Parts: sequence; structure tokens; C-alpha cells
Amino acid sequence: MVEKYREEGIVCGDDVLEIRHYYLWGSKKVPYLSIVGVQRVALAALKGRARIWGTANPGYWANLDTKRPSKKEGLVLDLGTRIKPFITPSELDHVETLVRERAGLGPAGPTISAPYI
Repeated sequence: MVEKYREEGIVCGDDVLEIRHYYLWGSKKVPYLSIVGVQRVALAALKGRARIWGTANPGYWANLDTKRPSKKEGLVLDLGTRIKPFITPSELDHVETLVRERAGLGPAGPTISAPYI
């Protein structure tokens, strides 16, 4: 996998987005072609910012990110499955652009309020 972006919790390769520290035992590797949507969300205390890992909402799952409380926005990835990964990369614009480009998605829509996570 050739890396185009790397940080502690996210690795963007040519064909796969690796969400590190997703499971207790490791990473989740998501082929870009399995991503059907990306939504930028604004974080608030009960809407993702205070969630270091896991979820209180069974429809979403946040990877481990100890710096999430200081972040203002994140991304929700729609994989066409019941559970949507919630990530908060440090370089949000760059990661969103890479994911949209490689998944063949259109331009970004407006930022919405995050769900309870």
C-alpha cells in the first residue's frame, strides 16, 4: 500500500483507507470503492467531541483519538452498512479530498451537526 497520508489514527493508501485503533485488537481497512458517502460534521460535547473511542449510538463507531476533544469537525463514512465509521483526522480537508477522489464521490456538501456518538 502506497501511503498518501499518514497520522496516528488514519492511513490513506492508493486503494484502502486504514482506520487505526478502530477495534480493540486493531485496524479497520476500508477499500475506497466500498465508501458510498462522506459527511463532514461539526462536533459538540455530546456529539463526538467527548467520545475518545467507541460509541453511545449503535449506528456509529469512533476510532481511538485522544486528541478528539480539541477538534471541531470530523467525518462520517457511509459504507452502506448498519454502522458508520466516525473519524477525526488532523488534516480533515486533505483526508476528505483523498477519500472523495478515490471513492469516486462528488463534491462535499455542507457541514452538518454530528449525531450523538
